[in-house]
Amino acid sequence: MPVTPLEPRRPWKGKRIVLGVTGGIAAYKAIQVARDLTRLGGEVDVVLTRSAERFVASLTFEGVTGRPVLTDLFSAKGVALHVRLGRDADVVAVAPATADFLARAAQGRADDLICTTLLATSAPVVICPAMNDKMYAHPQVQDNLDHLQNRLGYQIAGPVRGALAVSEGVGRGRLVEPWQIEEAIGRGLAMDDAFMGKSVLVTAGPTQEPIDPVRYIGNHSSGRMGYAIAQAAWRRGAKVTLVSGPSALDNPFGVDTVAVETAHDMHVAVAERIGDSDLNIFSAAVADFRPTDSRDVKLKRDESADRILLDLTENPDVARDTRAKRKKGSVNVGFALETEHLVSNALAKLESKAFDLVVANDANEEGAGFSVRTNRVTLVLKDAQSERLPLMSKDEVAEEILDRARALVIESQ
Repeated sequence: MPVTPLEPRRPWKGKRIVLGVTGGIAAYKAIQVARDLTRLGGEVDVVLTRSAERFVASLTFEGVTGRPVLTDLFSAKGVALHVRLGRDADVVAVAPATADFLARAAQGRADDLICTTLLATSAPVVICPAMNDKMYAHPQVQDNLDHLQNRLGYQIAGPVRGALAVSEGVGRGRLVEPWQIEEAIGRGLAMDDAFMGKSVLVTAGPTQEPIDPVRYIGNHSSGRMGYAIAQAAWRRGAKVTLVSGPSALDNPFGVDTVAVETAHDMHVAVAERIGDSDLNIFSAAVADFRPTDSRDVKLKRDESADRILLDLTENPDVARDTRAKRKKGSVNVGFALETEHLVSNALAKLESKAFDLVVANDANEEGAGFSVRTNRVTLVLKDAQSERLPLMSKDEVAEEILDRARALVIESQ
């Protein structure tokens, strides 16, 4: 029978989110953001500028949030609306944020409901700029962004390079996608002092060891577990580097993603970066062996032979062979995918590779392992203590792993 995971964690559940929308062509993306955050349990107060109302309708936002849309600084009789919004907000986000809005916010203007709410709040603020690429590159706009980020401490998400309005072609000024806005808001909600200012290195995905230009030795890893860990660590405030083998997944938002193909490539990439990392999480499914001789031309079927023998050479062990380069006091987490003796094999790996924690799972268990969205893992610590977690989404498992790593990071300080 199909395996049903536990209900996914709802990181926005019960959180008050003020979503400001200013007047740009990308305002339509804010509708999806409001819908998603509401579906995830957030209480979303949408604030539209007058110019935003020319691009998107208030009724649409009311339909997806179930809450009235706010537009007028003086629309609530007898109530200092901006004070209430600022006081009650867990996070304030503005998406899209136009060049005009950036200028007014940087100046501390109080001429509309969004700007006055920013002045009245102590909550984290997320700004998602969107505009013509020439406007974005203008020194005054850059000065305004620098002031908002470095003087006021606002988080700036985007813009990215991509298609702009029809007549404007391609350039850097495009609003980030709705899921990326949601991740940036999640970072505002999930910031954790134990991770802020820390560097985290995550390996993920498979490696592919070429036999010839067409074929390779690999495995079924999708990279989903490592990608979830990298994204969750970024949400908590860390500077995250993800070294990933081939994967069809979108790169995690805000994460420095380094694409590699072979075990040798991954070894080199990790060795170059691990000395600066406070937390290393080795979740990649690295091939143990590679063909001794990789052919330059496709290997053809030989009708006179009924089998082909491949000579294999052992690959470097990425975690073990980079031990000497690890930063002193760093925390190291490994993964063990086993078919038997789960805890004892995990303990052996913990000892041989100097891990502080091993995440072990059974390849034969339904709903766990490769190519699925769920996982069921056992967490094994140095003192031989182990904790078996229930079946969860891989996003939830990532949070559980980081909760345990958090305690180890604090202990190591």
